[in-house]
Amino acid sequence: MGPSQQPGTKPILTLTVNPALDISTSTERVSSGHKLRCGASRLDPGGGGVNVARVIQRLGGQTLAVYTAGGPTGEAYRRLIEAERIPSLAVPIHGSTREDFTVDETSTGKQFRFVLLGPELSEPEWQACLDRVAGAMPVGGYVVASGSLPPGVPEDFYARIARLARQAGAHCVVDASGPALTEALGEGVFLVKPSLRELGAHFGAALDSEQGQVDAASALVAAGAAEHVALTLGGAGALLASKSGLIRLTVPDVPVVSTVGAGDSFLGAFVLRLAQGRPLDAAFRAAVAAGSATVMTPATELCHRADVERLEAELSAAAS
Repeated sequence: MGPSQQPGTKPILTLTVNPALDISTSTERVSSGHKLRCGASRLDPGGGGVNVARVIQRLGGQTLAVYTAGGPTGEAYRRLIEAERIPSLAVPIHGSTREDFTVDETSTGKQFRFVLLGPELSEPEWQACLDRVAGAMPVGGYVVASGSLPPGVPEDFYARIARLARQAGAHCVVDASGPALTEALGEGVFLVKPSLRELGAHFGAALDSEQGQVDAASALVAAGAAEHVALTLGGAGALLASKSGLIRLTVPDVPVVSTVGAGDSFLGAFVLRLAQGRPLDAAFRAAVAAGSATVMTPATELCHRADVERLEAELSAAAS
């Protein structure tokens, strides 16, 4: 069962087929050949779709998070989800849920991120994910398929999600890279959120110039691959292309502590504001605000609602 729908807000479902138990810590210096004494560690339930769901909940929204879970790591992951009271459907898998590691080097301020591959899913397991989404499809709402695909899952998996969403009258949002992104764009989606590197890889070009970025994002819209393309540019801001035109935003001036989860926060705020009926430009400002609020937090911590709303107001004031 999904969460009760807020009045006037369209329902949202997120899907994470390759979640990760995020472990973060710090050490004075990362070097080989020695034991590295670390500080306190932090555990978070990570992975694209789950992070999107966590951000939506932090901002006062509601969503249903569908994710895979297996082994002792999966059990720990499930407990973390339950502790945050996120409505969810866990799809059991035989393999153990993966772990990711983030280490902050305190002497230099550098951050090292180690992303593991993830367990191999059998056809019955990934098919069960499709079945769960189909059975809980938010008709008239949004399906957010986000994150990497683990071994065993076909490259057109997100394209299949897009097809299911279209058949049910839901909006499909995809945040992926490589063949998974290409296949989803071939099917056609409502919104796609590539980074500059991911969009460049799709077109086989560096996209170093602003005009090249605009042309690439606009080409996807013109081809019907996506109704909206939200291109994230890190410290350079973000670009939104749609049939109604282009919007470019710079990021607010905030202290950068950790960039982990910024893209997921961007997407979570964007989809929530759209589900709440906000105009496209306002939703885009909320997305940039949430991404910026997340880089202010340490390690794998996500954005705080007060920071998002403050930055959202600042961006709105600058636009008026």
